Amino acid sequence: MKMRTAKFAIGDVVRHRVFPFRGVIFDVDPEFANTEEWWNAIPAEIRPSKDQPFYHLFAENDEMEYVAYVSEQNLVVDDSDKPLRHHQVHALMDRGGSGHYHWKQQADFFH
Repeated sequence: MKMRTAKFAIGDVVRHRVFPFRGVIFDVDPEFANTEEWWNAIPAEIRPSKDQPFYHLFAENDEMEYVAYVSEQNLVVDDSDKPLRHHQVHALMDRGGSGHYHWKQQADFFH
């Protein structure tokens, strides 16, 4: 299986192509690395290919905050420039001037 280069990076703000949520990427798997149960829960007609990067997001929609696992084909850049409200984003990351997030300095975790 050929590995593809990830289109997005940790700290990028993205939104789902179909569902109404957005988030910041905090981890990347070069290909699908979740359970078969999770995979099979996706309706077959919209189930993405496993041989693409998958992203872990601190995600949010209008109602809630959560962690999402999303295929690259289902993500697009979120260019709204709106900060995320997700509590884990605020605890672990800082927002740069470009709207991109980065991990807080390790020393910040101990204050």
